[in-house]
Amino acid sequence: MSSDYRKTLEIERKFLVDGDFMPFVKESVHIAQGYLNTTPGRTVRVRIKGDKGFLTIKGPCSESGASRYEWEKEIPVSEAKELIKLCEEGIIDKTRHLIDAGKHTYEVDVFHGENEGLVMAEIELSSEDENFIRPSWLGKEVTGDRRYYNSMLMKHPYRTWKEQV
Repeated sequence: MSSDYRKTLEIERKFLVDGDFMPFVKESVHIAQGYLNTTPGRTVRVRIKGDKGFLTIKGPCSESGASRYEWEKEIPVSEAKELIKLCEEGIIDKTRHLIDAGKHTYEVDVFHGENEGLVMAEIELSSEDENFIRPSWLGKEVTGDRRYYNSMLMKHPYRTWKEQV
């Protein structure tokens, strides 16, 4: 494990998934994550992704909801497991599937537990107006809709929504 960290402006667009994406999956990994802080404009996340641990700090979103500051550092999975015990109530449990589309990779998250039934795709871009391929299974765009932020899904799980999209 490296002592390096990643600091960047994250630019991503989010979509609901409306179709069979599974034939296109190149890799899958289980993710469990919790939040040490979900203050508006700042989240501190602990994630176990496969056999690796991560600590991530995210800043406020741009007006469009597509851009935000992100700092991430890999930590030992044993430390991530300890930190998850300190997190706010509610753990996000999901399987992430990676799908290539042109020069980009979609991350398709299939949620479990209290967010069962929600399937969402994200694509990271180099600019907010960058062109990208939209596969046939890609549904409605939800970029900037706070209900779909993982930190909000932890507090207001998808299963509790009165009107599910």
